[in-house]
Amino acid sequence: MRRSRITAYLATIFLAVGLALTGATSANAATGGYVALGDSYSSGVGAGSYISSSGSCDRSTNAYPYLWNAAHSPSSFSFLACSGATTDDVLAGQLGSLSSSTSLVSISIGGNDAGFADVMTTCVLNSDSTCLSRINTAKAYVDSTLPGKLDAVYSAISAKAPSAHVVVLGYPRFYKLGTTCVGLSDTKRSAINDASDYMDTAIAKVVANHGFTFGDVRTTFTGHEICSGSSWLHSVDWLNIGDSYHPTADGQSGGYLPVLTNAA
Repeated sequence: MRRSRITAYLATIFLAVGLALTGATSANAATGGYVALGDSYSSGVGAGSYISSSGSCDRSTNAYPYLWNAAHSPSSFSFLACSGATTDDVLAGQLGSLSSSTSLVSISIGGNDAGFADVMTTCVLNSDSTCLSRINTAKAYVDSTLPGKLDAVYSAISAKAPSAHVVVLGYPRFYKLGTTCVGLSDTKRSAINDASDYMDTAIAKVVANHGFTFGDVRTTFTGHEICSGSSWLHSVDWLNIGDSYHPTADGQSGGYLPVLTNAA
């Protein structure tokens, strides 16, 4: 009984210390400025409630950076993610708010460099073989060119915000496989999912080389893919075509926000 009481006592101490450290991490992340960079997955395309001043960048108050800011109240918040952004766009126009006082940076980038929109358009409108060929072209780009593009962006972030904790968010798998679902063939769905995994693996490798944190959203989106019956991703939306294959408001709050919160 004595040993059990000691074990329980030590467990309580370790739990308290763990909670304290977790709280300290969140507090540290909120003490400095937070800068949110990236593409449409970070700006919140598909989540609605767009900030009028953001124009064609379509920054949403339902996007995970906006939600994290509201929950943690950092000393400053710069929301610069923009729909359609590539790595070159980040370098040219999104780094101005970074400084030595920036304590947290989040970013999703790379999908547009690899031709995400064209891949999805090709797969929706063409045959299985044409879809697979376009995906293979994108994979070749991910192998040959994307790592260097990501390296340039990550190096620039480190140079401008040397004290910042940088969280790089990945991309979800788009389809739940093995279900009956109107739309693309199983071959296309499987290939698109594989391409997403391919992209995430490449991004995570460069992230690790820079000592940043990779936020893997495939875990939180599991069970909420297209064809799941509870999707957090838009399928093809012919009325709002730009929303297609982007997270809904639930995808931002349930898929992306928890990953950033845990990583920050």
